[in-house]
This record gives sequence, structure tokens and C-alpha cells, in this order.
Amino acid sequence: MQNTSYHSTMINIVLRMIILTAGVFLAAYLVPGISVVGYGPAIKAAILLGILNIFIKPLVIILTLPINLLTLGLFTLIINGFLLWFVGNVVSGFSVAGFFTAILGAVVISVFSILLNRFI
Repeated sequence: MQNTSYHSTMINIVLRMIILTAGVFLAAYLVPGISVVGYGPAIKAAILLGILNIFIKPLVIILTLPINLLTLGLFTLIINGFLLWFVGNVVSGFSVAGFFTAILGAVVISVFSILLNRFI
């Protein structure tokens, strides 16, 4: 029984990574200033963004909780934009022109991910 649970968890993680990679491509297509050169950089960006979302984002949200409450959660967009901007500076072949471009790209990736993850 546990083996089946392990496989379904792994399939779920792989599907979410595919969705995140597709979101990176969509952001590069829709948002001027975000570019990705091939599948390799998009996959690397999606993996790094996923890792940052798992480990760093919750810590940053806790540290910025007062401003997040004052803005009714809209500060989370700034956090997502910062994480995308950081990934754009770290992964070669994936670039983000500026911080406001990163915020817009993060919105595109988030909306796309939310819509497709509803089906998983």
C-alpha cells in the first residue's frame, strides 16, 4: 500500500514541475523582459523556483507577516516577484529584465499554476 502512495506522490511532484516549467515558458512568451533559451534553462528555473517556494518563501512570509497583513496579502506578489527575479539572476539562459517585470511574470506563473493545479 505504501508503494502506491510513493508513486502517486512522485507523479504529483513531476506534474507540478511540468506545470511550473510551462508557466515559465508562458511568462517568457507573454511578459516582455523575460526570456528563456531552451528547455534546459526553463527546467532549471522551475526546479529552483519550486525549491525556493518550498523552503524560503514560507520563512519570508513569516518575517514579513505584518506588512502582508496590512496589504491584505498583496505583499506576497512582491515576494513572488523577488524570487523570480533571483532565479533570473542565478540560472543562465533564463533572464528577467527588472523587478517589476519579475512581479508581472510571477503573476502569470502563479495564475497559470493555480489554474492547472486544480486539475491535479
